[in-house]
Amino acid sequence: MSESYFQEASSAPETPDDVTLRPPGFEDFHGQEKTTERLMLMVAAAKGREDVLEHVLLSGPPGLGKTTLANIVASGVGTTLHTTSGPQIEKAGDLAGILTNLQRGDILFIDEIHRLHPAIEEYLYPAMEDFRLDIIIDSGPSARSIQLQLPKFTLVGATTRAGMLTSPLRSRFGLINRLDYYTKEQLTVIIRY
Repeated sequence: MSESYFQEASSAPETPDDVTLRPPGFEDFHGQEKTTERLMLMVAAAKGREDVLEHVLLSGPPGLGKTTLANIVASGVGTTLHTTSGPQIEKAGDLAGILTNLQRGDILFIDEIHRLHPAIEEYLYPAMEDFRLDIIIDSGPSARSIQLQLPKFTLVGATTRAGMLTSPLRSRFGLINRLDYYTKEQLTVIIRY
């Protein structure tokens, strides 16, 4: 009865690629051809100009690759991806902390961006347009406003409910893409890959 019924099925992952199911590059991402072509063109143009990418909005149902595409875009331009979600940013100070820690060219990925509080959106507008942050210190008669310059960064927003985004926020994105459901053929390729 000392016989063991357990066998080692596999060894531990040897590389970081073994840990994740997310494809690391555009060439490994299957489906969403229209969106990936636009993003590849945008990345190539920004690299050619030696400039920062425009802000990108990715919308569509859950599970279609919005987060994966944000990771691929960051690796495509060779920069750091900072990830958060709309509900996590509860006050202006949270947003200020995130934005002031970005470096030039970094990508800030906000998942469920439609769930940002309207007051937080107001702080985000000048950050997206002019790369500055307007902060109000104190309140009442002693209140004063200071401006912080931010490095040029790219905001990649993801939403499952594009209709809930306010028009002012939506208008500040340079590229808006809707991800669609995969066809049976595309799913077959993804599963086999």
